[in-house]
Amino acid sequence: MKDKQNNKKSERGGAGVKMVAVLAVLFLVGHAGFNYVPTAYQGQGFKQDMQTAILQGMAVPPGVQPVDMVKGRLLKAIAANGLPPNVVYEVKPGKEGVTAHVAYSKAVPILPFGIYTYNYQFDHTATPTGFLLK
Repeated sequence: MKDKQNNKKSERGGAGVKMVAVLAVLFLVGHAGFNYVPTAYQGQGFKQDMQTAILQGMAVPPGVQPVDMVKGRLLKAIAANGLPPNVVYEVKPGKEGVTAHVAYSKAVPILPFGIYTYNYQFDHTATPTGFLLK
């Protein structure tokens, strides 16, 4: 009797294709993370800088305008964080101190070759909190 071979033509050669597909997905996820994570980190760092500027504006000595102090600190933070040129900021006195509002948008390439670009929107208002209000 002849031995039957269990080699079916449709069952050969699938490992290479699966490996290429997995590597392509890993590349796309890595590319998206490589571009998005620094932008999101930059936004969170700038939120912290805004809060610091507000707290420093509340603790100014007499004779110094808190609004001018906060505007100066925000401009330094905008330059230090490398924010895009379309930054819109507003600093105004409030009931309990100075409030600052900053908004900008930044294009983040998620997929390579310009296939998909995410528009990162930053819109934050910093108000004084903590022990300085008591």
